[in-house]
Amino acid sequence: MSLRPPSRLTSASAAEAAFDALGHEVLAEKAAALGRAGQRVEETLARLRNNGDEQLRPGLLKEAAVAVHGYFIQRELCGLRKHDAVIREYDIPTAVLVRLGAM
Repeated sequence: MSLRPPSRLTSASAAEAAFDALGHEVLAEKAAALGRAGQRVEETLARLRNNGDEQLRPGLLKEAAVAVHGYFIQRELCGLRKHDAVIREYDIPTAVLVRLGAM
């Protein structure tokens, strides 16, 4: 008669190891997507702040609102639900937040 250790004490099976590798890949892609979304927010807010033309402002506000909305969604997909610190860090204008319905 042979004895085997309990299955919970053995190393991960090939399927579990593959799933762990896939999970790691998914987390890495989430982080990369969050970084790209944050970069887009920075770029659109910079264009909004640096442009003094009042005729272009509505379009720039819309572009910034779309970027911020996408960033907030990506943050929530990563499990980050509170956006107060991000709003302060990026100094997101009230006019952009109003377009999101956040104010």
